[in-house]
Amino acid sequence: MNIRDEARIRLLGALLKKRSVHPNLSELQKETGLHKATIKASLDFLQKQGVLVGYGPKVNFKNFGFKLEVITILQLDLSEEKVFSEFLTQCTSNPSVYSVSSIIGSGNWNMMLRHYYRDVESYHADWEKNFSKKIPGLFRLVKDRQVFYLAEPHYKESPRTNSVIELVLKEQGFG
Repeated sequence: MNIRDEARIRLLGALLKKRSVHPNLSELQKETGLHKATIKASLDFLQKQGVLVGYGPKVNFKNFGFKLEVITILQLDLSEEKVFSEFLTQCTSNPSVYSVSSIIGSGNWNMMLRHYYRDVESYHADWEKNFSKKIPGLFRLVKDRQVFYLAEPHYKESPRTNSVIELVLKEQGFG
């Protein structure tokens, strides 16, 4: 068996689709002590409220060789609308880029990208091929760029969902 064979990769992709993964009510009952009807009604309510938007696999990307997470912060000249549009198209179509966000804070930074790569060389090759060479006028759009490579050890790494749940429990006096 190989973790990279087509069947396993397709299965992981399918697990990300809506309604592919469902909660185990018996396991949730053991964990919470709640009645199954309460659990089901609560899950339905949370979905209708837009709080619970799906279930999916948690994948260790390093097992596939993607050992480098990159954060790029950019100062973009947003008056370069055509180039910005091309840049966003490249970002959203590039499978290495998993997050593109506007940011506000100290300095003139206004965009953040998060990416996964095998190594530093593949990051630089991807930036050159899919951004520098593909987007005419990129130099007019990108006024400054800072690149950060997340390094081991990670001192805390937990899902954002866990953090939000802990914060809400604390705010409500339940935690």
